[in-house]
Parts: sequence; structure tokens; C-alpha cells
Amino acid sequence: MTTSTLPPVSRVGIVAKSHLSEATTHLVEIGEWLDRRGVQAVFETATAALMPPAAGRAVADKQALVTDVAMVLVLGGDGTLLGMADCIGEAGSGIPILGVNFGSLGFLTEVTLPELYPSLEEALNGRAHVEERLMLRSTTVRGGRPLARQIALNDAVITKAAHSRMINLSVWVGDEFVTRVKADGLIIATPTGSTAYNLAAGGPIVQPNVDALLLTPIAPHTLTNRTIVIPATSAVRVQPMMDDRDEVFVTFDGQAAFQLQAGDEITVCRSDDPLRLIRPSTRNYFEVLRTKLKWGER
Repeated sequence: MTTSTLPPVSRVGIVAKSHLSEATTHLVEIGEWLDRRGVQAVFETATAALMPPAAGRAVADKQALVTDVAMVLVLGGDGTLLGMADCIGEAGSGIPILGVNFGSLGFLTEVTLPELYPSLEEALNGRAHVEERLMLRSTTVRGGRPLARQIALNDAVITKAAHSRMINLSVWVGDEFVTRVKADGLIIATPTGSTAYNLAAGGPIVQPNVDALLLTPIAPHTLTNRTIVIPATSAVRVQPMMDDRDEVFVTFDGQAAFQLQAGDEITVCRSDDPLRLIRPSTRNYFEVLRTKLKWGER
């Protein structure tokens, strides 16, 4: 993870959580605020539908938006930001994201509503701090041919269906065989994703500037199957050992998913392009952890 600053911004993409009606007033105000500063707001299609009609409003779908603006402002929670992060990663546009949480605080959407305009002002003036976060690139091979490619910021997760028995997963790191995991599934996480499903499954918290990947089994049959931390330069290869009774799925950031078949193989490695995340200068990573995880509270 490296830290940099932004060049001046002239076009801002704006994306709100789906059906977040309480964002309507804020969206209108943000558009007016940007316009007064000579900055064009481009609203994602579903986000624009939350607002009263207005002539001349710039609107674009997510795929077009991420190639047409200099940064994206996300209003919602971490899930909304993850969806846009993956979209930016797929497009390879490299634009930064500023996440504003409509709750109290998010691991990724760190900016609270009272901090919205000061943080946006810093970004527009090129004073905002931008962190580069490692992303994952996954390729699923079926019958010797690539079936699907995905980008993820938090994790790639291979799991059984809810009603199914445990699954067996053969795991390699590079060309070295690691083990066969018998469990409900396996999480391949980035340090950013260490506070997501990985944490719920008993994996460690890893500071985002650590250049590593995490392999965390989900409810393993063998208690000594624990998280393995490997260099981010390593590629992870997973092959489910399945028969007709097994139902196995792979999910990326909880956003995209599909069912696997016998013989499928998933390779996960570091993406060439990191996510650029705009972080407020008012708090550090450990303060976010203390607040979100309620450390030190009685």
C-alpha cells in the first residue's frame, strides 16, 4: 500500500446505495455544491432515479461512469463501495473512491456525513490522501479454458450450499501443494478484506499496508486448519473435489457469484491495478478498528 495525493478534479461520479431514499436531499445538495465550484457531477443511473427530475443532469451507468470521471463519491455502506471498487478494477480506470457512510462509520466508507464536504473539498483541491489497496484477480478454468474472470477488493470465497455436506478443496500456492481442506469453504482475502468474512471466520486482522494474502478455512473439519498468510506475489490455486451430490459456489466481494462444476479450477492472485481509496485525514486505521470493533469498551 502506498499513499499519494490527487490532482485537481473536474468531474465527479456520484453513486448511492440502491433504494437509499434518505440520500435524496444530500444528492441534490452535493450536485449544487459541486456546480458552484465549477465541477460537474455525473450521477449513476439508479442514483439519479432517487432524485427529482432536472434538465441537463449528467447521468451514466456504472461501466460508463468509471471511465468518464476523475473520482467517485459513494454514499452508502461498505457493500456499495465494494461494488464500485470491483467495477473500477474491471475497467482498469484507476480512479479513486471517496466513501461516505450513512451509518456511523465503515471499514471502507470511513467518512461520516458531517465530514462529507470537508473531505470532498480536500479531494477537489488535491490535498486528500489516497491509499492504494491490493485487489484480487481471479480466473476460473473449466475444461481447460477460462470460464470467468473477476476482480475483488476484499475476497474470493469458495463455499458449499447451505444444506450441503462439507466440501474438499485442494489448495496450491504457486506450484507447491499446500493441503486438502475439508470445511464449509475457503476464503482468499486481501488485508483490506481481513476485517470482512475472514474476521467472522476466525482469521486475523491484517493492516492494509501489509503485502500479503490470507487463506482462511470456513468451519474446518480439522481444528489445526488455520489461516495461512502468504506473500501477495503468490498465486493461489484451488480445485474443489466434487461429485454429483456437492453444490459449490465461488463469490467475489459478496457481489458476484456462480456455481462450480467438477474439474473447475480457480486461480487467485494480486491484480495489476490497486484500488485508490481516499481516506480522511481525521483518523487512522487503528482508530477505525477501535470504533468499529468497540475495543476497550465495557
